[in-house]
Order: sequence, then C-alpha cells, then structure tokens
Amino acid sequence: MNEANKNILVTNALPYANGPIHIGHMVGYIQADIWVRFQKMQQRNIVYVCASDAHGAPIMLSAEELGVEPDELAEQYTKQHAKDFSDFLIEFDNYYSTHTEENEALVLEIFEQLKQSDCIEKKIIEQAYDKQEKMFLPDRYVRGTCPQCKSGDQYGDSCEKCGATYKPTDLIEPKSVLSGEAPILKESEHYFMKLKKFESFLENWINQIQIHDSVKSKLNEWFQIGLKDWDISRDHPYFGFKIPDEDEKYFYVWLDAPIGYLASLKNLSNKKESGINYEDYFSDNDNCRLVHFIGKDIIYFHALFWPAVLEGAGLKKPDAIFVNGFLTVNGEKMSKSRRTFIKARSYLEHNNPEYLRYYFAYKTNSGIDDFDLDTIDFKNRVNSDIVGKWINIASRCSKFINQHFDNTLGKTIDESLLENFENASDEISELYENREFGQAMRKIMLLADQANQYLDQEKPWVMIKDTKMKEHVLEVCTTAINLFFKLMIMLKPVMPNIAKNGEIFLNVKNLEWQNIHDRLTNHEINDYKPLITRITSESIEAMLDK
Repeated sequence: MNEANKNILVTNALPYANGPIHIGHMVGYIQADIWVRFQKMQQRNIVYVCASDAHGAPIMLSAEELGVEPDELAEQYTKQHAKDFSDFLIEFDNYYSTHTEENEALVLEIFEQLKQSDCIEKKIIEQAYDKQEKMFLPDRYVRGTCPQCKSGDQYGDSCEKCGATYKPTDLIEPKSVLSGEAPILKESEHYFMKLKKFESFLENWINQIQIHDSVKSKLNEWFQIGLKDWDISRDHPYFGFKIPDEDEKYFYVWLDAPIGYLASLKNLSNKKESGINYEDYFSDNDNCRLVHFIGKDIIYFHALFWPAVLEGAGLKKPDAIFVNGFLTVNGEKMSKSRRTFIKARSYLEHNNPEYLRYYFAYKTNSGIDDFDLDTIDFKNRVNSDIVGKWINIASRCSKFINQHFDNTLGKTIDESLLENFENASDEISELYENREFGQAMRKIMLLADQANQYLDQEKPWVMIKDTKMKEHVLEVCTTAINLFFKLMIMLKPVMPNIAKNGEIFLNVKNLEWQNIHDRLTNHEINDYKPLITRITSESIEAMLDK
C-alpha cells in the first residue's frame, strides 16, 4: 500500500501525573504536533493520541503526603496537563489517562496473551526494602553510585551519565530516598517478561523501522551486553492495576503505561462522533503506521520492552520511533535556583505559545541532540523572523490595499516570484516530512527575505504618491500579499493560530498544503489587524522570575 494512503496513529510519551509540565517536556510534544499538523494539511488519515501516566509509587507517596487519594491526585494533574497542552496549541485527537477501564481491560488481555505465549515466568528475587517505611522501594526511590561509570547520585534503574541499566541492588552505597537509610534486601516473588527470548526478533525489527542511527547505536550497546528479563510486577503498597489471582501484587507502571496509547485510541473510537475505528489505526497489517514521539531517556522502554510485549501478544509493532533530545535554558540544566526551571504555565502567563513553537522548530532536527533556549537569542529570533520578516510583509502592504483599493487585490501579479515560492515548497514539504524543522524554518525565512527585498526595490510607499503608478502599486502589493499567503501555508503547522487569524485577514478558509498553488487575485480581503506583537525583555524576565 502507498505510504500516503495508510492510516497513521501518532503518540507522544505519556507525561507523569505527579507534577506540572515544564517547557523541557514541551520539546517532544511541539515536534509531534508540528509533524501531525503537516500530515493533516496533506489530508492524510492520521490520529494523534496521548494520556497521562497515572500509576506508580511516586504518585501513591505524593498523594499520601498531601492527604488525598492517588487517583484524585492523578486526575488533578491530568486536567492540568491537558490544559497546558491545549494552550500550547498541541492538538491531540484524544487526551486520556492510564487509570481507566479501557486500559485495565487491555492490560489484562495482553497479560493473558503473554502468559499463553510462554513469555511470563515467576521468580523469587531480592529487592531493596526500607525497614523504616515498611515498603519495597521503587527503582527510582533508591539512589547511589552507578556500578559501571561510578557516577554518584544515580537512580536505582539507570544511570543518567552513561546510560547503563541495572537493578537497584547493583548500586554502590544505595540509599532510600524516603528515609535516607541504606535499604536491606528482602525476598519477594515477581512476574517477569522473558525479554531475552526476543533478542533476535528485536535486532531484526530495529533494522526495519524508521529510527535514527544514533538510537540504533545505543540499542546495539544493550544487545552486546545482553537483554535481561523484565520485572513487570510490584509489591503492595502500590498504585496501579492488581494482577489477577494475587492479593498484594500490581502491574509495574511500565507495563500499563504504553498500553495507555491503545486505551486512548480505544476511548476515542468509542465516541461515535469521532468516526474513528480502532482496528483501522491499530491492527497487525500493512494498512496502518504506528509512530511514537519520545524523549531519549525512555528509549529502552519503547524500543526493546514495548515491542517485545506487542510481539508476544501478537499485536502490531511500531513502524517509527522519533526521539528528541533534552532542553537546557541559558546553557544550564533546568534549575529553580538558577532561574532556568520554567513551568509551561509560567511561560504561558507571560508569552505567546507560538513564539516557543517557532523557536523549538528553528532549533530542532530529526536527531537526538540536546539544544539550548538562550533567552536573548529567543527574543531576537522571534522578533527578527516572525515579526520582522514574515508578518512585516502583510503589515507593509495591507494599508495600501485597505486605503487605496477598497480592500480588493489586483488582477495582475508577478508570476515569476510566486512560482519561485511554489517550487521551494516541495523541498520544504520534504523537510517537514523528515522532521528537519530547523532547515525548513531557515528556507522559509530566506523566502521571506526575498519578499521583503522585492518590496524594498519597488517602494510602493513612494510610488503611491504618483497617481500614474497607482496600478503598479496594486500589482506589487497583490504580489507581496500572495507571497505572505504562501509563507503562511508553509508556517501553518508551526504557528496555527497566527495562520488562522491570517486566513481571516485574507478572507480564505482552512488552508491545506495544496493551496500553496492558489492565486489571490481580484479577491477581497479584510482590514488588517496585527497578527502578533514583538516579544519583550520584560515578558521574558517575568517568566524567569515566576
């Protein structure tokens, strides 16, 4: 089947429902949303889902500290996350939660299939146990020195410095995050996914899917070490789904979290008004593509554990895993003391979301490199590119059309300039498709430079003083407005609200990518209203102070 005709299911990594979203989180969501919006402008059958990751010991412990039930806390953050995403113009077709009936039913169904496929076994293991708190410790509640690179203050499941994965009991000088005491080892029987059984399948599968070469290299390191069976259960007390026929055992959050993608799709398909059929977007055939956008810290789960679960359950595997790097702010990791920790809501209270959407697009590509939000560069880039180059075209020409030509564009136009923009759109389309957003933004702004150079050469503000030149002024301004129109279509996936207001100004509706070949001639437009204002140093300072 032609790739363009396939149904596409796109997911974003599930944000953990134990705290607010910050702008570092937004990197992956903005990238995914831009790509999805571009696909929808190409009129492809695409569904974009996400959910809050609502289980695990950290939520349970936070809820206990606050004196609320874990599900109440998770629901509160789920609503906050959904609002933050919406205000950043992330347009999910469905945003859900992993703490739902649909997800529990799917988890139990998949677990049963894994057991029938001989992918599950029980083992008695020794676990870190906090005697003072009287509970087995989640991996992330044990910290110590990495057994491989010897970096200090690392989590109990993986090292942030070298990327090694291990058991909490492998840490050097481990300490409980809860009590600060050294945990003891205590025996418990657990359920394990036989990940070693899937090594050969996973190596072949990784070479067939769309995934960055640097990610493949990282995965090959894990294959060289050898995959280890995966503990998919947790002991009471724990917040999650209970394992059938067990009194005090729960499914580990990393089993039910990715299944939450499917639950969100299932929930959407259950809404009659959606017109979505679950099987059309998630079935083990060649009619659909499953695409994950994730951060580089969860590669292991999505590229090894998750596809093994799907294979063991006889379900469709991902066709693409797009991985993003991390964000620093002014050259620093996000830190409250250094004024570099910026919550999504703090940003939104002081700045337009489309500033950040553009800047992230400008700074990112299909790789997994980290990048920096330099607030001075951010202000200058937004003001120079969005306001000074693109919006400037409309503001410079609209007043002539509004005041001298009854809001009506002319019948003649400079075809050579327009064809140049249209020809460039093919390359820009390919860059969007391949998530080379930075290159796309640079090429679009070079076109905006050409449009402004054309205006500088023609000088309609001078010509309008000569009545004999009036018709030529109309042709120049009509040409420039059409160039603005084409740039607006190219930038619509990145700045959808500005594009929407631009459509109102130009008196056009719901532009698709193919409209880039349209001409607006002998066409009535509306009075121009400013589409965006410049970002100020004061608004950035207010955001950092927040």
